[in-house]
Amino acid sequence: MATTKLQFVKGLCKSDPTQISVAIVGQLSNLKRVSWKDVAIHLEPKVTEAAWKRAVQSLNPSPTDTCSLWMNAANVGGFTNKVSRHNMPSCAYHIPKLLRSCLTGKRDEAIVVVCKESEVFACGCAIARLYPVFSMRTDGKPKSTRTVSVEFVVIGERTCDMIEIARCLQEAADSIQMAARIVDMPCNMMNTTKFVQEAEQVALELGIKPVVIRGEELEEKGFGGIYGVGKASDHPPALVVLSHCPPEATMTVAWCGKGIVYDTGGLSIKGKTTMPGMKRDCGGAAAILAAFRAVVKCGFKQNLHAVLCLAENSVGPLATRPDDIHILYSGRSVEINNTDAEGRLVLGDGVAYASKDLKADIILDMATLTGAQGVSTGKYHAAVLTNNEEWERATTEAGRISGDLAHPLVYCPELHFSEFNSAVADMKNSVADRSNAQSSCAGLFIGSHLQGAFSFPGVWVHVDMASPACSGERATGYGVALLMTLFGQGSYDKLLQQIAPSRHALNGKPQGAGVDDSSVASKRPRND
Repeated sequence: MATTKLQFVKGLCKSDPTQISVAIVGQLSNLKRVSWKDVAIHLEPKVTEAAWKRAVQSLNPSPTDTCSLWMNAANVGGFTNKVSRHNMPSCAYHIPKLLRSCLTGKRDEAIVVVCKESEVFACGCAIARLYPVFSMRTDGKPKSTRTVSVEFVVIGERTCDMIEIARCLQEAADSIQMAARIVDMPCNMMNTTKFVQEAEQVALELGIKPVVIRGEELEEKGFGGIYGVGKASDHPPALVVLSHCPPEATMTVAWCGKGIVYDTGGLSIKGKTTMPGMKRDCGGAAAILAAFRAVVKCGFKQNLHAVLCLAENSVGPLATRPDDIHILYSGRSVEINNTDAEGRLVLGDGVAYASKDLKADIILDMATLTGAQGVSTGKYHAAVLTNNEEWERATTEAGRISGDLAHPLVYCPELHFSEFNSAVADMKNSVADRSNAQSSCAGLFIGSHLQGAFSFPGVWVHVDMASPACSGERATGYGVALLMTLFGQGSYDKLLQQIAPSRHALNGKPQGAGVDDSSVASKRPRND
């Protein structure tokens, strides 16, 4: 079975459709504006300028349409620019469908995308999601590698040269594919030990010495959430921290990822129809690790930490029981009333570490946290919960720019946190009323373990990406493009700087919108 190497090209390269199939795609309005000389390099002598113009004029996308230019080895595909306000202006989500129609996937191929410079990043990331790299399928033939080259024809104003664009997109695509590969791999191949090795490999690539706390050491150091979730597995749970600390940094950013490599539900066990697919419960940590790799390789001005909270939620003699009480790294006690609400426990430790030990000014956690996320914001938009309105707007804007769509949840701890009331501990780990803003409540549980809890003085952003982490039976690599865009102001990369949302700043000390603990309608644990 052939594996595909995705290569973003620094400029237009001549090719012959008799040797390399080509697909030229873009919004119809952009295809009509493109110069013949920019596409002729892939089409002549088989396709004439007149044939090209006739093909473009014949397109009537609703929302997509294709036309063969030469024997199905050269095709043009157009898509509409009609889009609602909560979708991506680039309409890049149409590109995978078009490429499936235009390309055979059997030999080396070329993709030419015609778009505006502001849409280049979203289009490139959409293409990366189309080419997953993990497969154990066999067809009895020797494995081979084919190359798919991706080129861009930019319509309108340009501020970046193609070398800069190609370099940024290659890092983004490689990291999206990396995140998707980790999520696609089953737990017998991607257990916590293997995940730690993935992180160590990234650290080696970046010249970073990782911090790894695992097994009994987690319990000794007070990480009761991660240890409690993962202690029943043959492969020990772990906290892995990768840190990028440039001397010119003026603030500290921490990204925390939920890395449940498999979720049986624990003793609150899942059923036979709901457990398959739970290899994908590490999607948050996979995205954080891969995005960290991409952002650091592109150059980042501020301190940046990737905090990976890794565990396998297994069943066994050491498994956590409902009614057990764990002390998390925040020092707060949690009564377990649902062992299948484990992601918030490991992330509670993660954000506590980020706020207490790393002294982070901005903390973002990402997780495949709740099935309710798909009910709240759907299959395509992650759910965003944050204590800062500017960052809420920026995160949703970054989603529309990057193609990793996101939409806000209600942030109201003084009304919702009472769902976790416990008679014997500071809180329970699962809500009393599952019909009361369940995804918001799950996020609030994580936020309650920040230093200062809901009075945390910095910015906290929670991203629940349970549904967009996969499409069908394949991982999407969701989160990498979102983080690269959201934090683009802190990058040295010119393209990332250009597309970054303008409503927030990575300069100075950001302020969260703290809530007075006395107003929170629950038994609040003391603040550190």
